[in-house]
Amino acid sequence: MALPEHAAPGHTIRRLWPGDRPAVLDYFLRLDPETRANRFMGAVGEAGVRAYAERAVTAEGLVVGAFVDGVLRGLGELRPSGGPRSGFMLGAEAEAAFAVEREFRRRGIGTALFGRIARAARNRGVGTLHVRCLDRNKPMLRLAAKLGADLHRGARETRGDLRLVQATPFSLWYEGIAEAYDFTLSVIQPAIPEENAA
Repeated sequence: MALPEHAAPGHTIRRLWPGDRPAVLDYFLRLDPETRANRFMGAVGEAGVRAYAERAVTAEGLVVGAFVDGVLRGLGELRPSGGPRSGFMLGAEAEAAFAVEREFRRRGIGTALFGRIARAARNRGVGTLHVRCLDRNKPMLRLAAKLGADLHRGARETRGDLRLVQATPFSLWYEGIAEAYDFTLSVIQPAIPEENAA
């Protein structure tokens, strides 16, 4: 299966770094209640969001953001399955999570985030990428199905499993170049708070 390479014009997709922590917090706090509940698989208050955002970019795995006019509008995460310090290894399983602000959906952002996370997982030796969502989260269900995930419906939630091909020397090289570029972008074009966006 071919994974999408880029978001639609006007969007920047890049890895997030510790310096992006304020933008991550601002993003999570802006999510409407339904989107926030879908992202966290249940209701989460402001204190919980703040605690999560504080450690999101430094926790094991990686975080990718979608920027529109310099403001973080979508976020995707890749985490190893099996809990903290389980790491990535050849044939391992990993989990992905995504959310896009409601007014920025249907612009290719979710597809681009998913594609970037899947490529990162592949290059870290992950064989199966899992996505979990509440059954009411129709945008996530459509995205998982569109990208070829096998969907397994439960009583309250659905799990999607995406089988990944092994990394190649070219995919590893490309990932290294992309991450160096992402880091450079984060330094020369830092995320801006929504209230400062023109």
